Amino acid sequence: MGYVLFLAVCLGLNSISCFAQPIFLTVASTPYDRQMIPISCVLNSSAGHLAGQTSLTTINQWMINLRAIPYQYSLQWKTPAQLDSDFAADCKGKAIMLYAKMRAIGARHVRFVIGKHYVADLKTHAWLEWDTTRGTYLLDPTLKSAVEPANAHDPATYIPLYAYTGSRKYRASYCRPSYASVVASN
Repeated sequence: MGYVLFLAVCLGLNSISCFAQPIFLTVASTPYDRQMIPISCVLNSSAGHLAGQTSLTTINQWMINLRAIPYQYSLQWKTPAQLDSDFAADCKGKAIMLYAKMRAIGARHVRFVIGKHYVADLKTHAWLEWDTTRGTYLLDPTLKSAVEPANAHDPATYIPLYAYTGSRKYRASYCRPSYASVVASN
């Protein structure tokens, strides 16, 4: 059993370079499209009229409030309205609620991301990434209580597989160094 797990980790590390920055490639579909139908209206929502007035303090308070909601996995993707009436949510529900709040106050360049929290995880995790003039931020209301710069986390964590912004869908691709550049650096 240990050998199989070791082999799975090695294959995962080979297929996803945990030290490379992802490039998001536009795709026509993802494996999650059918499941995401209930939240497509949230992803496709227009940015609110308060553009440019997005406060990190406000977002951090939202993250604290969402993190305080008890975690409970749900097979169904919950809308913000459903989350308001429930007493628990999983990472998908918390991230979608934060996405909706950010879009309502005018935040732009926000991505809903599905990926791996740790590179060797067997299950996926959901969070947000937000590109600003100050850099890219990682927003994980399930595991974090504050916004943090995306480059501040361990490179073996928060490995994107797919991302969504508006009606656009993306697959993360990782550029691995060529054999020649690896040999040259040794």
